[in-house]
Formats: sequence, C-alpha cells, structure tokens
Amino acid sequence: MAEVVEIAEEAPVYENASEYVRHHLSFLTYGKTEEGHLGFAHTAEEATNMGFWSIHVDTMLMSVVLGLVFLGLFFSVSRKATSGVPGGLQNAVEFVIEMVQNSIKNSFHGNCAYLGPLGLTIFCWIFLMNAMDLVPVDMIPLAAQAITGDPHLFFKSVPSTDINITLGFSLSIFFLVIYYSIKNKGLGGFLGEFAFHPFGKWAIPLNLILELPGFLAKPVSLALRLYGNLFAGEVIFLVIGMIGYYQLPFNFAWSVFHILVIILQAYLFMMLTIVYINQAHNTH
Repeated sequence: MAEVVEIAEEAPVYENASEYVRHHLSFLTYGKTEEGHLGFAHTAEEATNMGFWSIHVDTMLMSVVLGLVFLGLFFSVSRKATSGVPGGLQNAVEFVIEMVQNSIKNSFHGNCAYLGPLGLTIFCWIFLMNAMDLVPVDMIPLAAQAITGDPHLFFKSVPSTDINITLGFSLSIFFLVIYYSIKNKGLGGFLGEFAFHPFGKWAIPLNLILELPGFLAKPVSLALRLYGNLFAGEVIFLVIGMIGYYQLPFNFAWSVFHILVIILQAYLFMMLTIVYINQAHNTH
C-alpha cells in the first residue's frame, strides 16, 4: 500500500485533460527501438515507431489472465457441481451455458460439435475483457506502476479496447467460416457462391462485385463493432475521472448503463459467430 501511495505521489502532473487521456490510452509496447535494441517504449511516439512487429504487453497479459480466470472458474464449478440445491455461482454458470445452448438451437441448423464450447468461450472471454472497463480507470495502472517502480508506465487494462484483440477474434472466426464452408460445400461450391450468385454464370464479374465485399466485411464489422463501443466507453470513463471527487454520481450512472454495453457486445459477437458458421453449413 505504501508503494502505491509513493507511486501516486510521484505520478506526473498532466498539463491538460488531453494529455491525461492520451497517457491512459497508450499501451505498454515492447519491440525494436530506433537504436535496434529490443525494449519497452517510453513515449507514444516510440511505440508508433516500433511498427507492426511490436507487441502490447498489457493487452496480452490481461487477456491471458482473464482467460485463465474463465477456465479456472468453470473448472472449479464443474468439480463442485451438485444435483441438489445449487449455489449462486453454479446457478450463474448454468444460466450462461443454457443461454449459449438455446442460442445455438435457435440459430444453427448443422452439425458442429465444437460450436457450443466455441460460443461459450467467446461470450465469457469477451465479457470478462469488457468488464475490466468497470474497474476505476487509475486503479490497475497505479498498481502496475507500483510493481515496476515506474510512475510514468503505460498500462491499459481493457483488452477489448485494443483493435489487435478484436481483430484477432474476428479473423479467427473468419477463418473458421472459410474452413467449414469448404468442408461442407467443397472448394468449388464455396467459390461458386461468389461467382454464380445472384445472377448466374453469365454475370460472374458483377456477382463478384456484389458478393465479395459483403463477405470480406464480416471480420471488419465484427472487430470494429466491439472495439468502437468499448473504446468509446473507456474514453467517457476517463473524461468523468478528470473531475475529481465529483465524478462519483456520474461514474455510477455511466457504469450502470455500460453494464448493458458490456453484456450486449459479448452476446452479439457470440451470436454473429453462430450465424456465420451456420451460413457456412448451408448448402444450396
């Protein structure tokens, strides 16, 4: 506790609100510096100059930790599950599992044994990532600064506000859609959906112009929808956090509303995954 207080006292004084927001929106980036050595970026400019092969350490760390929390929680509940009167945690886990099962029954009409675990993982993992937005904006960064001893350390605690994470999720789903499309329809059938629909084989160029953009837009829309909503929510939390102790009623009000966003975005990502994989199983 004394270390956190000491770090807070040494924390930089921001000249204006823009600088405060910019610092809290910067990632802990590791990559090749201008001198050619591997290391952490100390400014936003250094992080940008590291280029494509740099890694956001804070994003990856929080993603792995939250993934382990999800696995540990469900494993623990499964080991202690009872057929008698369940506890509150078992009730919550059973509710989530039933919700995923019902969503698949209503939207999926093929045969895919992995879709249930996939949908459950997507919903719970993204939900936990989104829920980090409800943690006070300075709490985890200050803790990270106390652990490292660097009062100027960048650290973002909401992985879903990183476009790399949301795009990673969406591209994974996109590749699964391509895999199941080719598996169920064959390569010719998969390509034929773009070349021969909707106007037949005599209008292949027009068919491609109409069908390909919509197909390629699926991963982009998945990634940007999740990223945009959570990023906007985080910025609003930062703006509210700048007004000191007067922030409490505004923070509470926005948190209550943001809970809906957190749950809805995780649910939408899961549902669209089910719908897209269902389309990959449909044959014409």
